[in-house]
Amino acid sequence: MNVNPLFVDDLIRLAVIEDLGAGDHTSLATIPENANGKAMLLVKEDGIIAGIEIASKVFHEIDPEINFIPLLKDGDKVCNGDVAFTVEGKSVSLLSAERLALNFLQRMSGIATKTNQLVSLLNGLPTKLLDTRKTTPNMRVFEKEAVRIGGGYNHRFGLYDMILIKNNHIDFAGGVIKALEACFKYLKLNKIDVDIEIEVRNLDELNQAISVGGFKRIMLDNFSVEEMRRAVSIIGHQFETEASGGINETTLRAYAETGVNYISVGALTHHIKSLDMSLRAVV
Repeated sequence: MNVNPLFVDDLIRLAVIEDLGAGDHTSLATIPENANGKAMLLVKEDGIIAGIEIASKVFHEIDPEINFIPLLKDGDKVCNGDVAFTVEGKSVSLLSAERLALNFLQRMSGIATKTNQLVSLLNGLPTKLLDTRKTTPNMRVFEKEAVRIGGGYNHRFGLYDMILIKNNHIDFAGGVIKALEACFKYLKLNKIDVDIEIEVRNLDELNQAISVGGFKRIMLDNFSVEEMRRAVSIIGHQFETEASGGINETTLRAYAETGVNYISVGALTHHIKSLDMSLRAVV
């Protein structure tokens, strides 16, 4: 995923503004201005850690003088009781950054952990696990990075970097063939060079899409395992294939064994339990 680092910095800056506002009045009221402290990030649940680099950015956005010492790196397996990093600096600064850093860390680690669990179910198979655009607004860059850290792959980042003709596009356009032809015309007219993927709901739509061609990947939506196997056989090596629609840990491997190239799972980012951790003062 190619994302401008300045974009990430801007999002962190906005998150700090949202949380800090006019100041952390509780910390400012209770802690002497010149007091210094040290804290550690304690992991309280087994999983995959993600967001350490983002947490560092958060602390340094609050206070560039904070000394952030990573003890683990993004993607490491962690167990209950592990310490991911320590931070030292003004106590008020540490407290002001605490919750925001944890929010990034816990959610990203939850996504990386879930992704890693599903990726492990694909061991020995060439099928790749994809995320989707079912992400939290303004958190997409972090959530998709967490998928990558967990061993998954990123689908398109937004509406601008790929054409994905979905069911509603097909219905509004008047069918598979019309939707594809309209896309070809649009890309040529506007001199845009992006990949095209088309979603199909049944073998009839699949055959229509194949008859037109000109795209990179076919998304097979809500096909049963047997239907998926048949569809993959029909497509052969003409186009990349992607399975989508309600696939979970109990059915993931069966779908992968059909020979499909990709499986996209929206739940990687929109149905996630955060990994438990806390920032503890070292006294």
